Amino acid sequence: MHRRSVLAGMSALFLGACSKIADSNAGSSVLTAAQKWHQAAHRTLTGRHALAKEYNRADVSPFFRGNGSTDPQNGNYPAQAAANFADWRLEVRGLVDKPLSLSLDNIRRLPQRTQITRHDCVEGWSAIGEWTGPQLSVLLDAAGLREEAKYIVFRCADNLNGQDYYESVDMMDAFHPQTIVAHALNGDPLPIRNGAPLRMRIERQLGYKHAKYLTAIDAVASLDDIAGGKGGYWEDRAGYQWYAGI
Repeated sequence: MHRRSVLAGMSALFLGACSKIADSNAGSSVLTAAQKWHQAAHRTLTGRHALAKEYNRADVSPFFRGNGSTDPQNGNYPAQAAANFADWRLEVRGLVDKPLSLSLDNIRRLPQRTQITRHDCVEGWSAIGEWTGPQLSVLLDAAGLREEAKYIVFRCADNLNGQDYYESVDMMDAFHPQTIVAHALNGDPLPIRNGAPLRMRIERQLGYKHAKYLTAIDAVASLDDIAGGKGGYWEDRAGYQWYAGI
């Protein structure tokens, strides 16, 4: 069995159990221990800088479905979409020496990486797509991370079930070469259902970590005081693992 399938199965097993046992203190302890074991196992099996498998253009799925928010109607997102995101800005801020405010044109002019990868959703579907965008490390290096920064938090424009979507990763995944700020899917600007105009691609983690409708990137020392304190929308709401490596 392929290593990625083994790890995906491990993730699905833990996530499938979450909704049933995460409500109790004992259940939360079990999930925390399982997440730490999963994170250690994943990094032992794949190595610190291992790449997710990349595919050929012939392997690209004919349709790449959306999930979660697929057409945000909150805030000024509808107006931005109607204007083709001409005034969209991406902030890079927090524990950095030089905060950035980047337009889409700024993003497109940075060195680009294109990668054809498989997206695995916790709901059980997968799709292969070609993603293009600058590596997150390029933005973080330009902003100048401070030593006390331990996590990168992704802020999003969509509000799902009354709560703003967000996600986070540690520095190992932030600086992974396949972690990119994607603005194109299969050679075209991102469709709205897939996160237009910007989304994260964190290719060694499950789909809910790939935050869509990206508005800001925050460097922080701790996740404790952000929203529910567990590092992400689904982690706060449903006990999903913060580390969702596959």
